[in-house]
Amino acid sequence: MNPQQQTILIVDDTPVNLDILKEQLSDTYHIKIATNGKLALKVAENYLPDIILLDIMMPEMDGYEVCARLKANTKLAKIPVIFVTAMADENDESKGLALGAVDYIVKPFKMPIVNARIKTHLALACQQRSCEQ
Repeated sequence: MNPQQQTILIVDDTPVNLDILKEQLSDTYHIKIATNGKLALKVAENYLPDIILLDIMMPEMDGYEVCARLKANTKLAKIPVIFVTAMADENDESKGLALGAVDYIVKPFKMPIVNARIKTHLALACQQRSCEQ
């Protein structure tokens, strides 16, 4: 594995979704997995991923709350969050973006689209860090 690879944290409580994303992305990125919101916050704190793919519908703590907590934490606030969810209503998407997510992908997702959006948001985050320095 290339140490220069960027890290993606994938957060989803459905194993098949985790498996698909991990399989499709692991050749290009380091992958970290969390199966619930509480674990996602711990993994994000410990590994500082470059981007987070976040499901909304999870037990105990939904993705909206996870996103809000990430954005409230100064150490984690600048990590781009992309919601990957079955919730297709425009109000759900608006809520996610208002909480600070950079993008919103509706399941069933198409991997070329997921890959393109990840690449775009990683590039934008890199440019933003360069500008801030």
